[in-house]
Amino acid sequence: MVSTEYERRIAARFATFDQDGNGYIDREDFNVAAKSVLAQFATAARSDKGQALYSGAEAFWQGMAGIADRDGDQRITRAEFVNGAAKRLRDNPDRFAEIARPFLHAALAVADGDGDGAATVEETARVLQALGAPEDVAAAAAGSLDTDADGRIGETEVVTAFARYFTVPE
Repeated sequence: MVSTEYERRIAARFATFDQDGNGYIDREDFNVAAKSVLAQFATAARSDKGQALYSGAEAFWQGMAGIADRDGDQRITRAEFVNGAAKRLRDNPDRFAEIARPFLHAALAVADGDGDGAATVEETARVLQALGAPEDVAAAAAGSLDTDADGRIGETEVVTAFARYFTVPE
């Protein structure tokens, strides 16, 4: 049973990772996420950016499994995510940010249309939509990431916000 508001919020985040909706998180969910981002930007999986995104997805999966897959079956159940991940993420948000960084870096690179190392707010919203966020939510979230109001979102902004989304109780 989920006992705190924080754990309830973490449980709701489970669906963010369970891309195929089968009730657990596994390697395939991270591959589905990568494939969706590549499709959103018409980027070939065999391209350098595509390969970097799949490598980032694998690194993210390995890190997440290390944090939450308590029984070692290569699947993270909702209970494992809530009970295992919630404490570990709350206790060490920087670790979570670091396991997410390769995927987030590669996703930004795919979205970055002009190759300057940052994505526009609109490009970032498209990434969020590819990952399952409704268009209005994706637009609002991407807008909130642009903390310096320059219309560009860099890796530091994305990684910090991503870790905060999963680790801050408020």
